[in-house]
Amino acid sequence: MPHPAPIEHINKIDRNAVRALASERIDWRFKGLPVSAEGSTVADVAARRLNVFDDGFVGPLMTIDADALDHNVEVLAKWCAERGVELAPHAKTTMAPQLWERQLDAGSWGLTAANTAQLRVYRQFGVSTVLFANELVDAPSLRWVTEELDRDPSYRFSCFADSPEVVERMHEILTALEPTPSRPVEVIVELGRTGGRAGARTTEAALATARAVHASPALRLVGVGGYEGVLVNDPSPYSLSVIDDFLNRLREVTTLLHDEDLFETDTIVVTAGGSCFFDQVADMLTRPWKPGMNVLPVLRSGCYIAHDDGFYRWMSPFSREDDTERKLRPALHAWGRVTSMPEPGLALITAGKRDLSFDAWLPEPQAVRRDDGTTHELRGCVVNAVNDQHAFVRLAPGNDVQIGDWVRLGLAFPCTAFDKWQLIPVTRSEIVVGFVRTFF
Repeated sequence: MPHPAPIEHINKIDRNAVRALASERIDWRFKGLPVSAEGSTVADVAARRLNVFDDGFVGPLMTIDADALDHNVEVLAKWCAERGVELAPHAKTTMAPQLWERQLDAGSWGLTAANTAQLRVYRQFGVSTVLFANELVDAPSLRWVTEELDRDPSYRFSCFADSPEVVERMHEILTALEPTPSRPVEVIVELGRTGGRAGARTTEAALATARAVHASPALRLVGVGGYEGVLVNDPSPYSLSVIDDFLNRLREVTTLLHDEDLFETDTIVVTAGGSCFFDQVADMLTRPWKPGMNVLPVLRSGCYIAHDDGFYRWMSPFSREDDTERKLRPALHAWGRVTSMPEPGLALITAGKRDLSFDAWLPEPQAVRRDDGTTHELRGCVVNAVNDQHAFVRLAPGNDVQIGDWVRLGLAFPCTAFDKWQLIPVTRSEIVVGFVRTFF
């Protein structure tokens, strides 16, 4: 079957829309910012180079370390280029167009999304290549996607399908649309595992899904994908072998679909790779393929840009290496005031579930900053509980903590940290050098 002419891949974002974020005026909607900033634009406040602790910021507050951010973006972009893989970061981690622009400028192939709400934000900022790592089966979303494809010839969109039933529903919705869409919707067959998340459970199910896509004139089969990160929860040798087994299945299915001539593209997208096992994904997907197979390996790592002080510090492949220059750096820190010390060994910080990520690992108490400018590390202290507005810090002996102190908390799992903040100060040392706007 002849393949449709490929759409030229133009990696872009609407820079004017991103720049316009600096013109937004700061008001009461943005928590943690100084009252003195209200009424000023984001750009004006950034230009003042305010001090986080001396110029009226109030806790709780989350900040982004500018140097760590620069380092992480550069490290993974360079590593992907060296390994011969493309990167489509799962941008739902941050939902921050300013950070997406940084990732795309560093060479990312596109961005990954998981639902239509995210996709609408991407398109509002002109993101031209989106890998939708989920099934898409509702009529309003599919209609809107086809309208965007018709409107913008440079837009490239692909979504997952993991069963003939999903494909049948997509086909029925798309073929009923009027006017008829000018381009088929690109589909990637998703492979999964029993007990895991979405994805065809068997090779036979993946083949049946691919055949159904191939048979629909409204769809176009362009690749195979999956997500290995949900299969295991530690970096033990056994877990690493589970990941390799899954990736071998991904290769096997891709080859079978190629041999059956089901792909309707000259470049087969094969995609996997969160922020825990991307080294194994890159290794497996860049091994030689059968002659005649032109494979584009695409990673979807998202949390690398912020890294963390918990789960990813433990799980990231770079954390398991001796190369200190390549280790990712935690970019997110939360700050809260000690507002109560009701019993020996307990400090309550006004920063809780509405401000902190807590669903993977609890925050990590790291340092104290006094109003006189002095700082010192906290040693052996732990957050053993959080509720809506408070973190309960158990203090190890020898730590000097007082009412009114700022406490810096390291955060685990960026995906549920960014979503709690609409406007986040970016800092170098204690000075605010910019802001990041999120859209959740």
